[in-house]
Amino acid sequence: MRAHGVSRSVGAAALAAVAAAGLLSGCAKHASDTTPAAAPASAALAPAQHTAPAGTVSPSGPIAALLAEPATGRLVLLDGDGVTVRIQDPTGGAPERTLTLPARTNALAPGPAGQVLAAAGSQILHIDVAAATTHATGVDGQVRSVAQRPDGTEAAALADGRVLIVAADGHVVHTISRMGGGDEIAAPGDAVAVLDRAQTTLTQIDFARARPGLALRAGQGATNVITDHFGRMLLTDTAGGALLVYTADPLVMRQMFPLGSAPYALAYDQRSETVWVTLTASNQIAGFDLSTGIPVEVGRYPTVRQPNSVTVDSRTGDLFVGSATGDGLQRIGADERKRGQ
Repeated sequence: MRAHGVSRSVGAAALAAVAAAGLLSGCAKHASDTTPAAAPASAALAPAQHTAPAGTVSPSGPIAALLAEPATGRLVLLDGDGVTVRIQDPTGGAPERTLTLPARTNALAPGPAGQVLAAAGSQILHIDVAAATTHATGVDGQVRSVAQRPDGTEAAALADGRVLIVAADGHVVHTISRMGGGDEIAAPGDAVAVLDRAQTTLTQIDFARARPGLALRAGQGATNVITDHFGRMLLTDTAGGALLVYTADPLVMRQMFPLGSAPYALAYDQRSETVWVTLTASNQIAGFDLSTGIPVEVGRYPTVRQPNSVTVDSRTGDLFVGSATGDGLQRIGADERKRGQ
């Protein structure tokens, strides 16, 4: 299948938008300012499908989150109920396994090799994808999001505005207060930053002073953030229809690429240095090469309806897109994308 909107670079209008975003989205805010900038953004209500999804689609109920565990290649799916997890082998070499989490979650994050993390109630859950079991690290508060750090510790954002840095044995190494709503947390290199959807801000921790550091406005309504192997933070500005790229230490917005169509979920393919972004207002997914100073679109494909989750198998480069409305699990193979270019 041929990709739509193949390779192109940002033009003059987009570069002007980057400059404007540097003034509007890059303005510093105080982390203690808890007045919502707007109602938190969310995925757009997707229209009915008029184009067949690219690749292949397997039947599935609503998928709330999706993650390919890098060490094993196993695919971990969180069902719409927030507690049922299905573990699949994309090669078909092992049967699907199912487990029930002890509390609801709405997201999955990469963990130590062979594990996937989830924030569930007052626990950081570790899902062993090979054994299909979980073990929990209890904390003093409601965990909203969690991220694995390169040094083996975990960063957990709590509902009361604290961020905890938790060691592998479960003891708390650092506590940082007044970090705002921890809807998403990112841990690029030695840094940790928290995305507050209501504030639409990205706030970095100042570890030297054990307090919130610089906080920047993140577009008009940011929803999700991931990191790449260069230590950049990639955000979807769903309300503003853009992909934002930040660096840490110091926290700076480096790039902004207008997309439209309510971009929402992200996945990063390290092999090709490509970020894939789902466009929930048009049932599409678009890929952008980040190897240069300006994102370059390298592919665009029709997806299953309501593509609220996406992941990349780091071993094969295959894309998986989950439908939040029960329209299936989509697989777009790396080889098929090459043929379509």
